[in-house]
Order: sequence, then structure tokens, then C-alpha cells
Amino acid sequence: MEFVAPQKATVTPEIIPNNSFWPDVDLAKFRAAMRVDGTVTPERLKQVVLTAMAEVNTELYSWRERQELRGFNTLADVPAEKLAGESVRVHHYFNAVWCWTRAVLNERYQDFDATAAAAKRGEELADTTGDLWRDARWAISRVQNLPHSTVELI
Repeated sequence: MEFVAPQKATVTPEIIPNNSFWPDVDLAKFRAAMRVDGTVTPERLKQVVLTAMAEVNTELYSWRERQELRGFNTLADVPAEKLAGESVRVHHYFNAVWCWTRAVLNERYQDFDATAAAAKRGEELADTTGDLWRDARWAISRVQNLPHSTVELI
């Protein structure tokens, strides 16, 4: 068996256009923020991000329609606090898309190695993936200025 080290991600700027209400997604910013290396090909990353955008947009569809009826043409136009010069709603939108994307990548890119170290890494990814799904759900709630909660059945 041959060891192949993960490649450093090639930074080719690619912006995925969104619909007119939601902000476009910059894949280089995603890779930097979520620490995704070159193991994930640009084509695969784009496919997963597009799916995450579609899912988050669908989750927020009714809320978006209400905002457009109120006269807001983009998410950035909806009244919100600003952090670092940007609407917190925009921040939460990106967080939802990025966490959704990273969770899917974690589920799909488990180590191929069967060693004990790889098994431990797989367990760590599973724990992290649960946190990412939770964070995506919370971010979707925060875009809408709704509280978030986690309910666990026992």
C-alpha cells in the first residue's frame, strides 16, 4: 500500500453565484475557514457546496419570501446588527452553508486506512460532524432571528 499525502488546495478563485436574494459563495474563503485541503477536488467541493446552498435556501424559502414582500431585495438589506461591517444575517447564512458542506464532506471522506489511528480519526470526525449539523441548524435559525435549541430523545 502506497502512502499519498494530502495535497495543498490549489487556490483558484471560484465564486458560486447564488440567486438574487442570497449572497454568492467564495470557495477559497470556504476552504480557508473550514480547513479543507486538496484531498477534496475542486469539482467535488463545488458539487457539495451547490447542494448545501440549495438545501439552506430551501430551508429559508418561506422566510425569504416574507422579506421580499417587505421590500428587501437581498439578505444584506434585511435589518440586522453588523459585525466587521457585514450583516450578522449574512454571517449566519455563510455559516449554515459552510457547516452543511463540511458535515457532508466529513461523512464522505473518512480515512481509507484501516489502522487504529484511522479508526480513531473516523470517530473524531463523527463527533465533529454532529457538531457541524447542529451548527448549520442553529445558523439557519439565526438568519431568521429565531432561537435555537437542541432536543435529544432519551
